[in-house]
Amino acid sequence: MHPETLGGLLKVLGIHNVPGRTSAMRQHVQQMPAPVVADALSYHHVTMTKLAAEAAATWSRYVTAPRFRSPTGWKPSTTRDS
Repeated sequence: MHPETLGGLLKVLGIHNVPGRTSAMRQHVQQMPAPVVADALSYHHVTMTKLAAEAAATWSRYVTAPRFRSPTGWKPSTTRDS
C-alpha cells in the first residue's frame, strides 16, 4: 500500500499520523545520536538535530572519554608465539 493511501485512510478514521511520527522520532533521538536516526529513517541530519534539541537530547554529554583507551595499569597478555 502506498504511504499516501494509508495516510488518507487513517485521516478518514480521525487518526493523525504526523504527531505520532514526530513523537516516535523524538523518542529515537533520545536513545541514539541524531545522525544515526537520520540515516536509519532517511531524514536530513538538520531535521533530526532540531528534533533532538526539542527533545533535550543533544548527546554531547555522552562523549566523555576516548573510545579505545586502555584502563590504567592494563598490560596485554603475552603468548608463547610472540
